[in-house]
Amino acid sequence: MSDVVETVVGKPWYVYLVRAANGSLYCGISDDPQRRFAAHQKGQGARYFKTSPAQALVYVEQWPDKGEALRQERLVKRLRKSAKEALVASYRTAAH
Repeated sequence: MSDVVETVVGKPWYVYLVRAANGSLYCGISDDPQRRFAAHQKGQGARYFKTSPAQALVYVEQWPDKGEALRQERLVKRLRKSAKEALVASYRTAAH
């Protein structure tokens, strides 16, 4: 009788960028970026959107787990705005 080892594949996590009404970009992570964006639009979640409402989900990047998504979020948050805008532009181009 052989032992069977099951590999549990977790739900992916996502790094996302949301454009605020003032043109700024907010970076976050979620296991469901569409749901999280809807919450941001309703004023729930991040305080960031209290002063400038969430306008559009402009970038989404999938990662295998929460830890990887957190690491990538830290990297994205350190980028200059021009580099974040380049991510957004490349995402738009790839989607079409």
